[in-house]
Amino acid sequence: MIAAVVLAAGEGSRFGGAKQRLLLPDVLKAVRASSVDDLVVVAGAHPVDVDATVATCPEWARGIGASLRCGLRALPPETEAAVVALADGPDLAPAALDRVIEAWRGGAGDVVAASYDGDRGHPVLLARAVWDRIPDAGARALGADPVLVPCDDLGHPGDVDYVEDVPTRLRTTTDE
Repeated sequence: MIAAVVLAAGEGSRFGGAKQRLLLPDVLKAVRASSVDDLVVVAGAHPVDVDATVATCPEWARGIGASLRCGLRALPPETEAAVVALADGPDLAPAALDRVIEAWRGGAGDVVAASYDGDRGHPVLLARAVWDRIPDAGARALGADPVLVPCDDLGHPGDVDYVEDVPTRLRTTTDE
């Protein structure tokens, strides 16, 4: 079984508040349109109201790795690998999730990541074998170079840190 862990635990301090409420629905829509078998959303600084399993992480402030570990612990024991997506990437393509899953199933390795213009991005697939090594700094700090799967043709998932980064389609007339 392959599950998705969507990290939505951050404070959103640069954004000015809970950006999860605005961005998470599009990310979850993409995850559900992919081939994942299960889904866990990790909450922390702000509660999330979603139709999915929510793992609340009291240690979210320790770093993205702490939130990721909370999400991984919430997965069923039969989960072989987890595809990690960020709640602030509202342009995530379902095909990006499927590509990293297929690469892993094809024997690519324990850490497989989408790449855009040659740079590591999200989603990132983590085989169960590496879960117990996730540091507070997150999967990037594992020390294992991921196998990169080109997803340039799908478009970057986005990285909304500030209000002005919100895609136009998600802005309300009061925001502009």
